[in-house]
Amino acid sequence: MPATTPALTQQPHILVVDDDADMLRLLSIRLTAAGYRVTSVGSAEAALAQLDMERPQLVLSDVRLPGKDGLALFDTVRLRHPSLPVILLTAHGTIPDAVEATARGVFSYLTKPFDGKELLDKIAQALALAAPALPSAHTDEAWRSEIVSRSARMSEVLAEARMVAQSDASVLLRGDSGAGKELLARAIHKASPRTKKPFVAVNCGAIPENLLESELFGHMKGAFTDAHSNHKGLFQAADGGTLLLDEIGDMPPALQVKLLRVLQERAVRPLGSSQSIPVDVRIISATHRDLDAAMAAGQFREDLYYRLNVVTLTLPTLGERREDIPLLANHFLQRLSSKYGKRLSGFAPEALKALAGASWPGNVRQLYNVVEQVCALSTTPLVPLALVQRALRAPQVEVLSYADAKQRFERDYLVGLLKLTDGNVADAARLADRNRTEFYRLLQKHSLTPGAFKAEGVAAPADPVAPGRHA
Repeated sequence: MPATTPALTQQPHILVVDDDADMLRLLSIRLTAAGYRVTSVGSAEAALAQLDMERPQLVLSDVRLPGKDGLALFDTVRLRHPSLPVILLTAHGTIPDAVEATARGVFSYLTKPFDGKELLDKIAQALALAAPALPSAHTDEAWRSEIVSRSARMSEVLAEARMVAQSDASVLLRGDSGAGKELLARAIHKASPRTKKPFVAVNCGAIPENLLESELFGHMKGAFTDAHSNHKGLFQAADGGTLLLDEIGDMPPALQVKLLRVLQERAVRPLGSSQSIPVDVRIISATHRDLDAAMAAGQFREDLYYRLNVVTLTLPTLGERREDIPLLANHFLQRLSSKYGKRLSGFAPEALKALAGASWPGNVRQLYNVVEQVCALSTTPLVPLALVQRALRAPQVEVLSYADAKQRFERDYLVGLLKLTDGNVADAARLADRNRTEFYRLLQKHSLTPGAFKAEGVAAPADPVAPGRHA
């Protein structure tokens, strides 16, 4: 974290507490020169009186003070303003007390004589963790409103995305799972001339191979068993707009050939049709796989790769944009608190610190799951460190409502029976101990077509209960 003038619309306010007038003057000069607004007081009692008049963004206090000491000041600040970060300055003899205070929630401590750069770095870190999301400085930033970020890495990616959005060039989004590729694709669509037309996303790895062709290109009535009506594919649904082919690296080789033909001819031919239908679609594809390695292994077509990869944008992992973790955590907490009927004001400083320092192999999606867990379990307005530590240790599982979990289980159970019986409804109903009429109702409820599970059929639509994705 650079110790430069903070890039905020207003100067962050720091309350400095020290009974040494020379030290107070030195700290005030250094912090003012670094771009902070400073209020200086000589005692804990004066600091508490100042806090009653105006709440700063950070308190910087010496441990040894006349009357109430710095540790007692911290305890009172914590009681009145739980989310306000406190940094303590300590002489050698009071280091054990400062260490104990850190365990109790003090953001950090520095020993005297302290290094000026280290002090500014600690202050910048504390303010970054405590600061709310910054308001946009421009009125035309609605296109990326779903992407919560203040990091330089993401700013570079967004600047490139904004530029490429103005053209119709195909874009390949690279990045680890959970990094926010779909959100970036939506942002590109919103910034493009196609913004008023549909944005359609399909996960190529989540749909069975024998279904994916029908889903992408559509089918005609009678094209296969149980095709009782014409079905528009996703290319037609996205006509005039943008189609996101998510996890394109998982697309079966046979379908890659057909996709390439559609991109070359700018027309689709539904299954069972003898005529092609012109489509005007901007393609964005996304993958977490190494497509170069996939091409070398013969798993991905080189001609399709170059058709899709006109412009490449690579999303950083969450670990590469750690300054965004507090913003994202508070953003998710605000969204989820209403879902769970909770009044949550934020995270305790040490809880945010733990989140910022954690490993995030699942990226933003994993952070969302952690925040959802603590939101569901929190019993206090301020999420404590212990709850965050518990969520970080626990295996990251999806949190579904009971109704959604029941629906998902029911659908998966039906799909398993149909696969086992090769689409034979009578056999499947018998195994489920249900009569055929009731079994057909269940299939209709989940949009499952028995013929899709026969050897040469086309499978049913993807799971409608699949969870949403996050950035």
